[in-house]
Amino acid sequence: MEEKYYHGDRELICINVDQVYDWIVKEKSFDITLTETIGFTGLPADAQLAGATYQCEVTPADDFPVVILSREDRTLSINGRTVVLQQLHIQKNFVVTLSVTLANGVTYTSSEEIPVTRCEQVVLCAPEGTSVEVTYTSLECFICSVGTATLVTGGGAIDFTGLAISVTTCQSIQSTYPVTVEFHANYCEPREDLPTACPSPGRPEQCPHVFPDFGHCR
Repeated sequence: MEEKYYHGDRELICINVDQVYDWIVKEKSFDITLTETIGFTGLPADAQLAGATYQCEVTPADDFPVVILSREDRTLSINGRTVVLQQLHIQKNFVVTLSVTLANGVTYTSSEEIPVTRCEQVVLCAPEGTSVEVTYTSLECFICSVGTATLVTGGGAIDFTGLAISVTTCQSIQSTYPVTVEFHANYCEPREDLPTACPSPGRPEQCPHVFPDFGHCR
């Protein structure tokens, strides 16, 4: 009984963790076209849109950024073996914020966030009961085309006839399930405090695997 719980200096412990059933990292791009009137806080009625520039920012929605609409079993042949995976229909919700910088250098930001929804299909090992989490390592957008922008009478808003926005995401998608595991482990001890001392003179590290390119510089 004693040996079951102790192995040398290590103790057998149980912890709750999330087992990763499957994990992929993929890039996904999509375009948004806005044909609507968008309000900008403080934009004056006499604003001159000639020479103005436009920027955008995209973030995951605060409420339900990812929704699994459905999952369906798919039988596939991988490396000569027949496996059953799940095809997930994922709805991803974002919000877009716009800003306009007039020729005089003053910037105004859209008064309301613009909701955007995109759906995609992903094949994972994600049987019923597992959770699917999508995180973004990169989430960027840029204005591809403004179309026609007209100041609304009275100011405070701009009417767009075809504002085209391009969004690029690098996303990590994992399917997980909570499990309890046991293993032998040592308890951690705090490290010693670092001594305070002035660093010695030095120079930045080089990148010899990248530059110089010895394989081509001849």
